[in-house]
Amino acid sequence: MKWITREHVKVDRVACPWLIKKFVDKDAEFLFVPTNQVLEVAEREGAIPYDVKNVELGHHGKECSFEAILKKYNLTSDLALVLLGKIVNGADTDNTLWHQPEGEGLEAIAEGFRHLGFKDDLEQNAAEWIVYDALYAYCQEMVRQGKPDGEFKVDSSQANTWSFNLDERTGQQRRPKQ
Repeated sequence: MKWITREHVKVDRVACPWLIKKFVDKDAEFLFVPTNQVLEVAEREGAIPYDVKNVELGHHGKECSFEAILKKYNLTSDLALVLLGKIVNGADTDNTLWHQPEGEGLEAIAEGFRHLGFKDDLEQNAAEWIVYDALYAYCQEMVRQGKPDGEFKVDSSQANTWSFNLDERTGQQRRPKQ
């Protein structure tokens, strides 16, 4: 299957192809085109668009495209992938639901990759996937240690309150265990 998104990749447009290739479509082929051509080329090529406005596998509310793919393809039972989604969300969006400390590091790493001079988005994706392999291994270890929500940091803008997350089963806010 072909998958298509905007060119000049960064966090979500690297994380999504990694997720798709590893867990959804092992034979995936990725296309990266100018933003204003994504839907037209998707139609012509029969490709699935992701991380573009107004598509099923895009941002919805405060969720990033990685999280949309997790839900669409029933991958939310893998708690390590869910935690990785929170990290990707924190790195990719300004209005994040999650304040994972790892998100800031991932954003810095992604920005660094953009300055390494890759010839195209496919080459950059190939180089960055090792970062997502390592983060997934880290998330698996967090889950194994009984920390499926990862490590949280204090949100200094809220004076001594912890960042909240939502219980996926109930939709209710919960405090992280200290």
